[in-house]
Amino acid sequence: MSFLDPQLLLRFSRFRKIRRGYYSLVIFVTLVLLSLVAELLVNSRAVVVNYQDNWYFPTYGDFIPGTEFGLDYRYETNYRQLKDKILEEGLDGFVLLPPVPFNAFENDLKDGAYPPFPPSFEDSHYLGTDTTGRDVMARLVYGFRIAVLFSLLLLISNFCIGIVVGSLMGYWGGAFDLFFQRLIEIWSNVPFLYVVIIVSSIVVPDLYLLVGIMVFFGWMPMTWYLRTITYREKARDYVAAARTIGASQFRIIGKHILPNSVSVIITFAPFAFVGGISSLTALDYLGFGLPAPTPSWGELLNQGKENLDAIWISLSVILAMVSVLLMVTFIGEAVREAFDPKKYTFYE
Repeated sequence: MSFLDPQLLLRFSRFRKIRRGYYSLVIFVTLVLLSLVAELLVNSRAVVVNYQDNWYFPTYGDFIPGTEFGLDYRYETNYRQLKDKILEEGLDGFVLLPPVPFNAFENDLKDGAYPPFPPSFEDSHYLGTDTTGRDVMARLVYGFRIAVLFSLLLLISNFCIGIVVGSLMGYWGGAFDLFFQRLIEIWSNVPFLYVVIIVSSIVVPDLYLLVGIMVFFGWMPMTWYLRTITYREKARDYVAAARTIGASQFRIIGKHILPNSVSVIITFAPFAFVGGISSLTALDYLGFGLPAPTPSWGELLNQGKENLDAIWISLSVILAMVSVLLMVTFIGEAVREAFDPKKYTFYE
C-alpha cells in the first residue's frame, strides 16, 4: 500500500483504533454485499436444481415452466412444491432452496386463515408475514437493498453538485457568489414535502424520480460548507504559490483546495447516508414514496401501525432500522474523530 498517501494511511489507522466504528463498518459493508446477492439467500427460486440428470440454475435465469419438471402447469415452477415432489416420489435429483424460500412479492396464503401470520420456522416465515401474506424477512432484505441504493445515489448526486457549486462560490466570490446565495436562500424555503405530494399525485414516482426530487432540494447544505472552506483555503500560501507558477483556477480548486477539504467531505458522508435512508422510509410511510408493491421499510412500518396485534411486523422493521442507523452513526463518529486535525495537532 505504499502508493497511498501516508496521511490517508495514518487516518485509516486512527479509524481502526475506534473499535465500534471499525466493526460497524465491517458489519455494514458485509450486509450491503450480501444484499447485492440477496436472490441467493432470500428467493422463491431455487439456487440449484438437479432433475433427471439435468442441471438448472433458476436464480438469475429466465423462468422455467412447471411442465419442464413433470408438473401440470406452464407458469413458473413452484420450487418448494418441486422439492416436496422429488422427496415424496423418490425421484433422482434434488432442489437446493435459499435459506428463506420466499420472494418479496409472493403471497403465501392458507386455507381458512387470513394474514398476517406470526413467525413460524415450520413454514420458513422466520419473521412472519405481512397483511397480504408476504414474507417480512424478504421485504426487509430487499427493502434494505433499495434504501441503500437510493441513499447512495442521493449522496453522490448531492455531494457532486454541492462540491462543484460551493467551491466555485468560495473561489470566485463576487456576483457569482451573491447570485447563488440568493438562489439558495429562496430555494431552501420551498416546502419540499408539498412538492413530493404534488409530483406523486401527477405521476407514479419511481426510484430515480424520487432521487431527482431529493437532489433538487438536497444539494444546498454541502454547498454552504464547501463555500466556507474554499474561502478559507484560497487565502493560504500554497494557493498563492499555485497562482504564481501559472496554475489555472480549476487546477487550483481541483488539485489543491479540494484535497485539503476531503476531511470535511468524508466526515459528512455517513450522516448524509443516514439521512437518505430515513427520508425514503419517511416518504414510504406517508404514502408518497415508492409505489406498491415495492419492498419498503416505510410501508412495513405503516402496516405495523395499522395492525398493532401483529407486533412482529413493526418490531422487525424497527429493530432493522435502529441497527442500521446506529452502525452508520458509529461509522460517522469514528470517521469524524479520525479525520479531525485538531485532535491530533500538537503545538510547541
